[in-house]
Amino acid sequence: MKRYESPAGWTVQAYRFALDPSDVQVAGLRRNTGAARFAFNHMLRRVSAVKAQRAAEASYGVAEADLTPWQGWSLPELRRTWNEIKTWVAPWWAECSKEAFNTGLANLSAALGNWHASRTGARKGRRMGWPRTKRKHGRRSARFTTGAIRVDPGYRHVVLPRLGRIRTHESTRKLARRVRAGTATILSATVTETAARWFCSFQVAVKRVVGRAAHTPKAGRIVGVDTGITHLAVLSTGELVPNPAPFKAALKKLGKAQRRAARRIGPYDPATRRKRTASNRWQRAQDTVARLHATVAAVRADSWHQLTTRLAQQFTTVVVEDLHVAGMVRNRKLARALIDAAPATLRRHLGYKTGWYGSVLYVADRWYPSSKTCSGCQTVKPKLSLAERTFNCTTCGLSLHRDVNAARNLAGLVRHVDLELLGDAKTGRGAYVRPVRPAPAGGAAGREASRPVHPVNAARQRTAANRESHLLTER
Repeated sequence: MKRYESPAGWTVQAYRFALDPSDVQVAGLRRNTGAARFAFNHMLRRVSAVKAQRAAEASYGVAEADLTPWQGWSLPELRRTWNEIKTWVAPWWAECSKEAFNTGLANLSAALGNWHASRTGARKGRRMGWPRTKRKHGRRSARFTTGAIRVDPGYRHVVLPRLGRIRTHESTRKLARRVRAGTATILSATVTETAARWFCSFQVAVKRVVGRAAHTPKAGRIVGVDTGITHLAVLSTGELVPNPAPFKAALKKLGKAQRRAARRIGPYDPATRRKRTASNRWQRAQDTVARLHATVAAVRADSWHQLTTRLAQQFTTVVVEDLHVAGMVRNRKLARALIDAAPATLRRHLGYKTGWYGSVLYVADRWYPSSKTCSGCQTVKPKLSLAERTFNCTTCGLSLHRDVNAARNLAGLVRHVDLELLGDAKTGRGAYVRPVRPAPAGGAAGREASRPVHPVNAARQRTAANRESHLLTER
């Protein structure tokens, strides 16, 4: 289906609210999310059966024209097939919203499309396998795009199709005022269950005025941000943002809760290797584990949102690194700490927040040696181990915190950005960037993969030339 494109001056963002549904409403929410899971699983089995049948017929030598017709997996074709079979496959279909079934079919169409694109090479990244059926006790979710979807004027309720008026745990005033003023339009609503709590996320087209908020102080023009493990981020201004490390903090409680859950009677009997009915105590123990994980995720997300919002508002240009996090987590000694810090979140958040507040995001080259380069004289060290937390330059004698030095080098990549002609948020177009080139394979042993094109003293030469030209102008 055609993707929604917001008009000029508008952007699409989400408003997420926690719900306080009654027992009857919880049953309705589970019924609709279960319908989405049922539609996904049934149509996936149908597509898999047709695929296997065609493969078997082809092995018998049946002609291509005589094979069993394909079951298309585009969303219109899945909808057409579902409407033909739903009366005898799911005779209870009238008890749920049609949008619940459409959620499962849309997810299946996207999953099969991604599998085909990965198989043919059209999709980048690791190879995707055939979709698997959704579990009954997995993540519950349903999306509503038509029908009665609105925020109650009293700021304490939301209205959803077939579910009615549901009370929210927090005020919906911000979204309700925007909708009333005509600066926001609700496109869809998605209900999800996380750690035995229900949430409603509204996808909203919002009319935004690009620029810095009036109450936000302006800290500077350019800032380099170096992410890490000990500190969540280190700025070129010298600020060290502490890392809350929420998973590490909850590890003791999490281990205790998981050991308690392992002693309960779960849905699988290891003695007989068969399924069984889980006990209520097992379910309560699983809810405790889920709440701990939800708390960890919430603390991590809040830390990143506060930092990225402040950077996008207070600085004109933000320079970050292009990190290969998937490759970094292969280090078994650092994998847990890296995942707990989630360094890739910085670039993802700044990608859209810089557009909201009128700033520019510049992503440095992945192979730029920001940690090995001296921020004072631009000398590149051949080796710098992770154990060396202080950068000591043997050329100019600079002694500086390793991450602060890297952040200053990142900020030095962007010399000047014309505010009248803002650069590209992705490529940094319009900014001065030091050119780099790959080092020769023979002489690259023990050195960074990319080296500056200019000699080591190029920065000093440019500084001296600028000083001489300035003195001549004054004379």
